[in-house]
Amino acid sequence: MNKLKKVKIHKYRCIEKEQSFEVEPDYTILVGVNESGKTSVLHSIASVQYFEDDSKFKYDMTRDYPRSQLKEAQKVSEKHKAVTLTFELSKEITKEISDFLGYECNITGYDLTKYYDNSEMFSLNEEIDQKAFLEHKLKNSAVSDEYKQEILASFKSIDFDGLTAKMKQSKEPSESILLMGELKECMGKKSLISFVYHKFIQSQSPKFMYYDEYYSLPSEVRLDKITLKSPKTDSDKTAAALIELAKIEIDKIENYTNFEGLVAELEATESILSKELFRYWQTNRDLKIEFKVRPIEEPVRSGYVEKHIAGNALNIRVKNPKRGVSLPLENRSRGFNWFFSFLVWFKKIQSDTKNTYIVLLDEPGLNLHGNAQADLLKFIEDISKDYQVIYTTHSPFMIPLGSLNNVRTVVEKDDGTVISDSIQESDPATLFPLQAALGYSIAQNLFISENNLLVEGPSDLTYLTHMSSILESLGRVGLSDNITLVPTGGADKVASFVSLFRGNKLNVACLLDTFSEDKARDRLEDLANQNIIEVSNILYFSEFTNSSYADIEDMFEKSEYLVWWNEAFQMTVKVSDLDEKVEGILKQLEKLDGKKSHYTPSRFFAKNAALEKLSESTLDRFEKLFKKIDRIFEGKKR
Repeated sequence: MNKLKKVKIHKYRCIEKEQSFEVEPDYTILVGVNESGKTSVLHSIASVQYFEDDSKFKYDMTRDYPRSQLKEAQKVSEKHKAVTLTFELSKEITKEISDFLGYECNITGYDLTKYYDNSEMFSLNEEIDQKAFLEHKLKNSAVSDEYKQEILASFKSIDFDGLTAKMKQSKEPSESILLMGELKECMGKKSLISFVYHKFIQSQSPKFMYYDEYYSLPSEVRLDKITLKSPKTDSDKTAAALIELAKIEIDKIENYTNFEGLVAELEATESILSKELFRYWQTNRDLKIEFKVRPIEEPVRSGYVEKHIAGNALNIRVKNPKRGVSLPLENRSRGFNWFFSFLVWFKKIQSDTKNTYIVLLDEPGLNLHGNAQADLLKFIEDISKDYQVIYTTHSPFMIPLGSLNNVRTVVEKDDGTVISDSIQESDPATLFPLQAALGYSIAQNLFISENNLLVEGPSDLTYLTHMSSILESLGRVGLSDNITLVPTGGADKVASFVSLFRGNKLNVACLLDTFSEDKARDRLEDLANQNIIEVSNILYFSEFTNSSYADIEDMFEKSEYLVWWNEAFQMTVKVSDLDEKVEGILKQLEKLDGKKSHYTPSRFFAKNAALEKLSESTLDRFEKLFKKIDRIFEGKKR
């Protein structure tokens, strides 16, 4: 399916200057305080292509354009852009387009821009070679060489009607005339680019589903008053979704005399929703959802005792079988109601297998306990395997510790809302939930100090700590005692740790393997460009090995490292067994015998390195490294 890659909001409500941010393939988290503009971000995206007809999710210049700029904007006759979305095409669609065009194209994505008059414009990431397309279509056709040459000579502006008339006069085969009709359909009224977009891409463009707490279900739904086609309120929309899910035929319910069929449908729906709900709702698994239809009795006339059946109502109750007590849905916690109502709303799009959806959640689980928010987070992570999710939050419990790269910050400034891929140290209120989310991880893995050297993992911590001790025991320079080594859990998390530590006014440097992923490197470079970390504070092991690629293991002589590797995995690898054309000893070993844990050899090193004589070249490399690290932190505020 097509994936949303980037959002660019030109101007929308509190967003007064163009803002853009990258979107992750699974879920993206917008973090910010109340009134920072998070809801406006979601509304602006949803309005590009909402999954159903809803006036709330259509652009309105008067309502949605920044108020301070509205009068000036209205003086301009040109259309105003609202949002541009960048999508990545699936490989299947790219192949379909290539097969149609007759050559291997590189159309892998497109931009979709929506204007305030709700019109749209698209652009593909690569131009189409019209001449190559025509050559493909003409190659094995019945069109004579004379006309082939004429078509190719005027491929940018072909007169299809004139050519067709000439071909008929010259008795061209009927297949040739039909082909001209096909080509006119592809290139005549609209451009070939437009034809390709509408034929292969537009129908696969994802739709957006927005959900917030106002969509929560009531305890009772009047079946005689609910309108499925145009529900009046957000709550009615969720009720309509539930009725559709339960397959209740409202127009027939007044004539039911035997409710067995209806009861069967309701019980089946109860079972589906309860099973799904309690996969994730761990707070109380003894609850059960119950649906019941009851008649609504009203007096025939005011003041009279006689009553008649005015309609039917669907009651939604939550029962605790252990206690034998059931309560209306609205009497349960607001958090439970939110969870259940969202599940109903989500099932509405889940049942649609013809379209692709992106789910937008505004402050999900705001009223849930921290543990229940963790359950909701698990649910979001699961549905993100099939649906991209963008959600807003200011709760630390809704920020996965292992996915800080998925976070974007939303901050209100004097000149409007600012969205950033990096964490801004200047706004501690925005930073707080991220720091809180990291608290548990930090508490388990490290003690932070004023001077922190970020490394990628526990094996780096082991090697650096022991090499510092060995050098000091030899009267040489080790790592200064006032520097704390901080394992971040991987190169992709380094940028997040840099931002968060800088937000706490801590001194930070990082020591890294050569990046194997451009994305992680780009994030760190962005922080350097924003002066969140100095370029001189970013060190790589390759600087000390005089090579273009190096992990910490390459700081040792290969013969030394192989001793610990062989002990760790009971192997007998020799230096001569390694492929010198491959950079880095770990990659050489991986090529030789598959990927293995980097940490295991470091444990053998920790036990035995002090007892063995390390080479002078290894000691020199590490001493040079420690001297440079010490210089970085020298003179910084303690």
